[in-house]
Amino acid sequence: MTAISFTIKNASEVSGLGPTKLYELIKTRKIEARKEGRRTLILADSLRRHIENLPSIVEA
Repeated sequence: MTAISFTIKNASEVSGLGPTKLYELIKTRKIEARKEGRRTLILADSLRRHIENLPSIVEA
């Protein structure tokens, strides 16, 4: 089964982005998140879209 959401810790592990950066992306609405009680869940599709839309590295 494919994950539909990640905790901050899991999102950090799978994306390579730190927790502070993830909270910043949520605050600026660049990725979508939901609350379940005290737990913050980042929507997997939103995280994937954000990373896919980052600029490519151009090697000289």
